[in-house]
Amino acid sequence: MNRITVAVLYGGRSSEHSVSCVSAGAVMSHLDPAIYEVIPVGITESGTWTLGPEDVSDLRIVDRSMPVVDPHRPGVALGLSTDDRGVLRFSGGDRAGEELARVDVVFPVMHGTHAEDGTVQGLLELSGIPYVGPGVFASAAGMDKEFTKVVLGAAGLPIGQQVVLRPGTATLPAPDLDRLGLPLFVKPARGGSSIGITKVSRAEELDAAITEARRFDPKVIVEAAIVGREVECGVLEYPDGRVEASLPAELHIPGEPTGGEGGTEGDAFYDFDTKYLDDVTTFDLPADLSDEETGRLRALAVEAFHALEARGLSRVDFFVTADGPVINEVNTIPGFTPISMYPQMWAATGVDYPTLLDTLVRTALARG
Repeated sequence: MNRITVAVLYGGRSSEHSVSCVSAGAVMSHLDPAIYEVIPVGITESGTWTLGPEDVSDLRIVDRSMPVVDPHRPGVALGLSTDDRGVLRFSGGDRAGEELARVDVVFPVMHGTHAEDGTVQGLLELSGIPYVGPGVFASAAGMDKEFTKVVLGAAGLPIGQQVVLRPGTATLPAPDLDRLGLPLFVKPARGGSSIGITKVSRAEELDAAITEARRFDPKVIVEAAIVGREVECGVLEYPDGRVEASLPAELHIPGEPTGGEGGTEGDAFYDFDTKYLDDVTTFDLPADLSDEETGRLRALAVEAFHALEARGLSRVDFFVTADGPVINEVNTIPGFTPISMYPQMWAATGVDYPTLLDTLVRTALARG
């Protein structure tokens, strides 16, 4: 039987460029070579598509140094016409126009803007090639923290309080500050990996936090802190259309005894260094919850997946409070690094990493 040719996309014009590289390295090293022929396609920080290296060891964190896509690799381009469906061609040099491969499916292991926000998904829709993960709408809505809550709230799902600061609004109005209270979190509206997020414990810190968030997005979200345990749950769609949720995991961040971004004690939270570099976060998997609480979280995760009209996969992040769970975010292409929670949660649920990847690819192919 011929192997399935899968192009793994990674990198891109995103503040999460390097995280995407690490995720892609893990994915490519776990796709069964007996089943899949993998074509690595790295997108540089300026947006150029390149043929990635065969050696995925280049896509690792080394001594706290994050990898980037090498801009000197050969350029490639994906065909966008019906006749060129799935065709990757060299786009420069002596081999310009030469066919590299005809791929069966694309696996966009991409995080952040110009990546998982619907832009790449729209390009793949134009190409007519099957691809792993949610489509344009779910990707765009899931990336934008304002509209994630708009959609989830309209579906009757539990969400926290937030204020949106659009371009031209310099600071948080006093009535909104009084309503949200302190501490609070200031975030770029469209981004992930906790990049650009600041925990604000004193009012005088607010404007600097807004400035920091606007380094990454002109639209800023200010969220009320939620006192609760930080718990995540993975969602997976199978080729036959079934959608299931994993066992949940609870994260523990040093210096934040009340839990994650929502805690009110200490200054620590689940920031970029904590997620990827410091190796200090611990977790309980499965989370220490009652059967009823676990069932409720898993059901809410699937409901959030359907509310966004997602496909393939997502990771739903919760705060479990004294009054019940609150959805914090929905990640439509969660991290796939070796320490990422999404694959770890599914492994604990009985789906190992290679089987998880195989399911995602076959679900994309079944959808066509």
